[in-house]
Amino acid sequence: MQVDEEAVTPVLNRLRRAQGQLAGVIAMVEAGRDCKDVVTQLAAVSRALDRAGFKIVASGMRQCLADDAADAPPMTEEELEKLFLALA
Repeated sequence: MQVDEEAVTPVLNRLRRAQGQLAGVIAMVEAGRDCKDVVTQLAAVSRALDRAGFKIVASGMRQCLADDAADAPPMTEEELEKLFLALA
């Protein structure tokens, strides 16, 4: 099962945003910035990654529920649960 076409662009945008934010965090640490600023920026990275992950999980759920997903076996409830827990 792949990320559906509708979800690819938002997922890539969120991952690219996280990538840029992470580069910012690294620069802040290297520059000796205040811990509060670093943690605030790192939290933004985490949110961007979480949003990308949730979009991927939602894509999988949508495919599981779609009637035309007959070419691949649907994801089981256990597989979906593992995906959600991986984001926690």
